[in-house]
Amino acid sequence: MLQKQVGKYKLYYHGDWDEQLFTKCIAVVGSRRMTSYGRRVVEKIVPQLIFDGWTIVSGLMYGVDQTAHEVCLECGGKTIAVLGWGINYRAGDKEQELEDKIVQSGGLLLSLWVDQAGTNWTFPARNKVVAEISQELIVVEAAVKSGALLTAGMIRSLGKKVWAVPGPITSSVSAGTNQLIATGLALPWLGTSYQAPLIQPHNKILNLIQNEDLDAGEIARKLARPMNEINSELSLLLLAGTVTEKDGKYYSALRDSRVTPSDQAKQDI
Repeated sequence: MLQKQVGKYKLYYHGDWDEQLFTKCIAVVGSRRMTSYGRRVVEKIVPQLIFDGWTIVSGLMYGVDQTAHEVCLECGGKTIAVLGWGINYRAGDKEQELEDKIVQSGGLLLSLWVDQAGTNWTFPARNKVVAEISQELIVVEAAVKSGALLTAGMIRSLGKKVWAVPGPITSSVSAGTNQLIATGLALPWLGTSYQAPLIQPHNKILNLIQNEDLDAGEIARKLARPMNEINSELSLLLLAGTVTEKDGKYYSALRDSRVTPSDQAKQDI
């Protein structure tokens, strides 16, 4: 049985061990109930990560994890799957097929156990290994109470970078990532700050709601853009404080239409 010491963990593994895989690791994790929005996010960011030389780390569960592995393989990248079950345990046909592809592509399968089935306690233990071997973490769609947020907390406690992808404010599977952004625990996948690109005067949504209150559907129709994109951007604008929402209508916080002339006069004094 092949086994290696990685940090404080003794891990069983399948694949050809290459220390280079661990020099630049980034974990991509998220909801098992991945939406089409979450899939598009993974399909957008993983190829760029591969181009930048990152090894993709994830947990091989259905949803965001499996998609991150699959997109990585499609791009010719290297990926490490940290299993929530034993290295020799057969979790399912799809999981077995993906495990085989990862090994054949030069990646690795890691596990704390040999024949252990996946249980409620093995997945949090798996998350600790993900945090140990990754230098950074990206959370793509996560509910408020989720393993992905647990992993984010572990990564953060180790002094490593955590990134969160913003999602629609109406989506329960994005509630956790939006909370990370709102509380300042993490930044979304927009570079260095989620506020800077949103408060620019050329922002089309801000320009549109400068003089009238509109709901998300009206904004999407007027800008001829998909609703999910509009909801995502509105979420960021709300978090950044540049947009206000009331009764389902959005208006620019830079233009509070609810200020009366007398209030305005007081502000001008």
